[in-house]
Amino acid sequence: MEALQKPCGLVELYRPANGTPDIDIIAVHGLNGDARRTWTNPETRACWLSHGDFLPLHIKSARVLSWGYNSSFSSISGALPSNNLIHHHAQTLVAQLAADRIVSKHESTNSLIHINQMQLESQNDSPIIFLCHSLGGLVVKRALSYSKSREDNETTYSIFKNTFGMLFFGTPHRGSSHADLLLTLQKLATLALPRSFIQNEQVLVNALKYESETLQNITDFFDPLIKYFHIHFFWEEEKTDLRYKKEYIVTKDSAAPEYDNTERSGIAATHSNMVKFGTTSSPGFRIVMATLCRYYDLAVANRRRASSTSSLPPYSREQYTMATTSTSNVDTQRVDTPQHHSAAASLYMPALPAAIEPLVIDGCKYTFGRGAPTPRATTQGDHQAAHNSLR
Repeated sequence: MEALQKPCGLVELYRPANGTPDIDIIAVHGLNGDARRTWTNPETRACWLSHGDFLPLHIKSARVLSWGYNSSFSSISGALPSNNLIHHHAQTLVAQLAADRIVSKHESTNSLIHINQMQLESQNDSPIIFLCHSLGGLVVKRALSYSKSREDNETTYSIFKNTFGMLFFGTPHRGSSHADLLLTLQKLATLALPRSFIQNEQVLVNALKYESETLQNITDFFDPLIKYFHIHFFWEEEKTDLRYKKEYIVTKDSAAPEYDNTERSGIAATHSNMVKFGTTSSPGFRIVMATLCRYYDLAVANRRRASSTSSLPPYSREQYTMATTSTSNVDTQRVDTPQHHSAAASLYMPALPAAIEPLVIDGCKYTFGRGAPTPRATTQGDHQAAHNSLR
């Protein structure tokens, strides 16, 4: 009965009081999650996606939505082996998000009757950043590969086309074998299901074996698309109490794979609590917000530069690189002072300059001063130093 009370579909958690949003931030929960509860701290009851002291304080021009869906185990797993239900969830996410983005641009009008399809689609161009917790990341990955495959349908394709980046929190991207993914799913099921069900239902074991192959296929389809997006992987640094023992639900190797030109950081929290920031000093909050602010600033700047005739997504990492190398004075003073009107500036701390800069793009570190950006090769130590400075 509880599952029926969970919000399903897109829930708008925050919208700018004045003006049209510059960007859509979409949160997608995981197994047995909830559009609000997954992102809400149980002690402070603060949802950091909507509370005025958290995300909206730093990115005032973003529209923040959370997508709720039936994520009980039977709706995800091979308990219904004839249906790839992750794919069904992914298709629904794409359809609902595409429709919502069209309608949201015209909410100030009294009627959509006189707006033709071409006008609607031309308005559906704001960048998208996904926040993905646990298996929600796999739904998003499948949604983007599905959207990419529908280039003949502009509305469906627009989700892939306009996605700028994503933050993955404890998503099981891969294992060294199907057995590793199976083990991860078993641990997730332990959190989501009653103990009696896990002990007595042999179908659970068979379903998990089937689903581990499905999840690996989703990752294989998504891997070629990584080059189009800005991506930050987060892993859990505290073990979860699984009744008789404590374990990492998703290991670091699975949650933060070593892809080129991506970022990775740990969060000193359990798998569930890594997205439940209770205060602005909660473990991981500052680096998550710094990443979001940076992606927001890049996406908005890139939107102004993007060519409508490009074959690449207009907010892709590749196009941003091409745009920045074609000019000599690109945002050279973006985060020099807190007076600059950027999202990143809202996190300005004189004691922590590395929290915002230098900026890492495509393996190069850009140090912003009064001249043009100057790249140099980035090392693993650079990523670690930036991470340490934010914790």
